[in-house]
Amino acid sequence: MSLLPSPRTVGPFTVKAIGLGCMNLSHAYLPRPDAQQAVRLLRHALDVGVDFFDTAALYGFGANEELLGRTLMHRRDAFTLASKCVLGGKDGQRGIDGSPAAITATLEDSLRRLQVEHIDLYYLHRLDPNVPIEESVGALARAVEAGKIGAIGLSEMSAATLRRAHAVHPIAAMQTEYSPWTRNAEVAVLDACGDLGVAFVAFSPVARGVLAGGVGADGVPEGDIRAAMPRFQSPHFERNMELAAAFGAIAADAGCTMAQLSLAWVLSRRPWVIAIPGTTSIAHLDEDLATLTLDLSADTLAAVDALFTFEAVSGPRYQRAAQAQVDTETWDGEPMA
Repeated sequence: MSLLPSPRTVGPFTVKAIGLGCMNLSHAYLPRPDAQQAVRLLRHALDVGVDFFDTAALYGFGANEELLGRTLMHRRDAFTLASKCVLGGKDGQRGIDGSPAAITATLEDSLRRLQVEHIDLYYLHRLDPNVPIEESVGALARAVEAGKIGAIGLSEMSAATLRRAHAVHPIAAMQTEYSPWTRNAEVAVLDACGDLGVAFVAFSPVARGVLAGGVGADGVPEGDIRAAMPRFQSPHFERNMELAAAFGAIAADAGCTMAQLSLAWVLSRRPWVIAIPGTTSIAHLDEDLATLTLDLSADTLAAVDALFTFEAVSGPRYQRAAQAQVDTETWDGEPMA
């Protein structure tokens, strides 16, 4: 199945099926690129036609937005810009504040750091359990009316929350982790997006590097955000690496790379799915984008399905504190930290 002739719609915007998640240029994953490497990657992405860039106030506690602001905005008309609020940092610690006042203040900070007067797509990064979703969406609806943002998104939220939010103001996109090894979106929210005409934006579509061959037998460096995730800890990690090896064999038989197979599988799930892999490597970026020219058989994609059943991956997706910050559905029997 060729994915090339399938641009995706995000609210009023039309984008390619693969965009760029910018988090790991400034945040969470190690090793982190130096400033010149990050700038080269972003400018190369523009040059090869990437038209959807995703950042957030949280990433580098503002540093990622600043990076995009000084690197990309001379070609502002060439891409759709997405950022996020609610989940942010104070004194080096992350926290959640979905109050209208906090959302308004964060948006002003985002506009300043990005060096723009308008952000195309602005997400509520997480659901604040202490603030009704209607109030948080209402703050962004007022920002749409003021011309400061073009469309509203949600991140890591459930189908029920999506429907409540959509009743206040049309939601353009739902962003959630989605890959062969994290399939929670298939419980309900993926189809809810289809029902409501909402784009589904898959972050970590290559399983946080595991299904791109980017994680070796030694695991991830100390200080990398993945090191605290149960799936990257023994004994879960060893089992998951066995799955990754089997996945690699499927990719080899199909004549593509592991990352390309994972991205193709994600994009094949529904025509409203967009993938935003992140990378610090120009070569890997080009490899990811080449997925759009692949012609993979239904049998190949079915083999991925058969390997990565809901129960196949060992260990919870998040540690306890991080799991408490997401509103996404869980599947029956899913392990919890």
